[in-house]
Amino acid sequence: MASAHGHSHGLVDTSIRRSRAGIRAVALSLVILGLTAVAQGVIFIATNSVALLADLIHNVGDALTAVPLGIAFLMRSARAEGYAGLAVVGAIFVSACVAAYEAIHRLLDPDAPDGLFVLALAGLIGFAGNLVAAQVRTRAGRRLNSPALVADGDHARADALVSLGVVLSAIVVAFGLEVGDPLIALVITFVILRITWQSWRTIRHGIRHA
Repeated sequence: MASAHGHSHGLVDTSIRRSRAGIRAVALSLVILGLTAVAQGVIFIATNSVALLADLIHNVGDALTAVPLGIAFLMRSARAEGYAGLAVVGAIFVSACVAAYEAIHRLLDPDAPDGLFVLALAGLIGFAGNLVAAQVRTRAGRRLNSPALVADGDHARADALVSLGVVLSAIVVAFGLEVGDPLIALVITFVILRITWQSWRTIRHGIRHA
């Protein structure tokens, strides 16, 4: 019950509960994807795979999207969450552009990756990390009615499948098709651009109804 002097005892305001739950979700996903990116970064140094680089760049950008989302939840503003979602989309798009540049450069200057077993392992790490992050974001987004978190969850889920492209790259190169690595990197780039478009539509809808 509310007291006569204008505040409640034993109760936490809904907006405060919502902001805390949102911050927990984005912080946990940041840790998960951060660890995933570190593991993939170490393996990239050993393998020099441009397909892995594309996945790594994307995962780093995806992890950093937790920052604007966390700020939005601290502000306790649905509209701020929507604009944070736009920052998410922007990060996805930039990561796609960087990945495309590196893939085209490798096509023009071929260099087969090394350590194909650990390269495949990096793809599996990316798959697992993104899948867990997707579950964290999607569940929290639906519970909190946050389009930005839901879009980020869908993005991470698609990323999990994208990471399997790194495994495919290792297999293709093992069979002697060195150009397969940059070609798969380009495919990953196109998938990222498709995710960008889908996420933008989700965020735009959320802002209109904020």
